Amino acid sequence: MKTREEQLDFLYKKVEKIQFGMLSTIDPRKGIIRSRPMTNKRVEPDGTLWFMTSDEAATSFEVNRDHHVNISYAEPADHLFISVSGLARIVHDKTKVHQLWHALDKAWFPRGVDDPHIVLIRVDIIAAEYWDSPSSKIVELYELAKSITHGKTASDVGEHAKLNNL
Repeated sequence: MKTREEQLDFLYKKVEKIQFGMLSTIDPRKGIIRSRPMTNKRVEPDGTLWFMTSDEAATSFEVNRDHHVNISYAEPADHLFISVSGLARIVHDKTKVHQLWHALDKAWFPRGVDDPHIVLIRVDIIAAEYWDSPSSKIVELYELAKSITHGKTASDVGEHAKLNNL
């Protein structure tokens, strides 16, 4: 079994390749799970993910109400899919905002990096699951067709693992 550090290193290498994730939170007013695309501002080797938002956004309200979140990542061209469960919190740290700021962030924060409403979402990963199919689409389709014709569950279409207790 892989150590915690080995699991985090593996996950870090996979997630850092993907620019966007779908951050899911719980909307307590409606009792539903809401997802929205978020840019990975930074992926830390220790299992910390950073996102930027506004303290006026529903995302901030929902994270403050329930810290449990999920981030789903997909890189279909590489046949890579990742689901990360974590505990999120809103961080008010202008120094860190300056570190993570990118010129494109001005599209969401027209007042710039010193906009008083910019906050960060820090997510500490507690578990993750991934599906990675390094084979070509032809090999994958062949394996799926073979499983259908033989009446068996598809099993050789890539790697799947659950990483727990992170």
